[in-house]
Amino acid sequence: MEQIKNWFSGHKVIGGIVLIFAIIFIGKAICGGHGDCMGNNLPKDTITFTGKGEVVVKPDIATVSFGVTAENLDVAKAQTEATTKMNKIIDLLKTKGVAEKDIKLTNYNIYPRYDYLQAQIYPYTGKQTLAAYVVSQTVEVKIRDISKAGEILSGVGEFGVTDVSGLTFTVDNEDEEKDKARDLAITDAKSQAKTLAKSLGVRLVKITNFSENGNYPVYYEMNKSMALGMGGSDAAVPQVPMGENKITSNVSITYEIK
Repeated sequence: MEQIKNWFSGHKVIGGIVLIFAIIFIGKAICGGHGDCMGNNLPKDTITFTGKGEVVVKPDIATVSFGVTAENLDVAKAQTEATTKMNKIIDLLKTKGVAEKDIKLTNYNIYPRYDYLQAQIYPYTGKQTLAAYVVSQTVEVKIRDISKAGEILSGVGEFGVTDVSGLTFTVDNEDEEKDKARDLAITDAKSQAKTLAKSLGVRLVKITNFSENGNYPVYYEMNKSMALGMGGSDAAVPQVPMGENKITSNVSITYEIK
């Protein structure tokens, strides 16, 4: 009888130890195993501030596209005519100081154009006939001497340009200007953080998150209708306003506070 009592007594002790370890294990599992239940990794108090930075710069590059077309029933002749026109334009650009690396072919198309002829008597059936092959070429040009932009726009009209579009003024070192705008935005956000923290009576501990929106340039773009129709030996050289480019950055900074 005494042996049975001792057996149960010993196993109660072992059972109690096992139960204690089980409670500890379950507790850690519920708390994530990192002591969250002790308050060590509870969500921190944070506050977010936004800042804005703007940089206004004068453009130093003009970008514009020129297009020519030619039509002929002989596709080879249409190609030759379009190429001749474009070569004259490129020669003009080079005489105005545009480097070859700044002249890029962006479009070259060949397609048939058809006329539809309808019979004048019953049953009035129609017939589609080939009218010509159309060849079109477009080049994009960077004009680094902006003072010659108007002169170039006027000059290319002599060589059969059918389309002038996309005249924009940009900044060559745009990344540097973006960095400046971002720095201003960060300074703005930090300044607000210090001011508000003082007013609220809290302490800024560390930055826990950063994000940026914007950081985009606002370009001046010449309306297409202003460019079309320019040209001819007697054409007046247009005055092309360059305006100013604005580069904007918006940032958000989140601080842990105590």
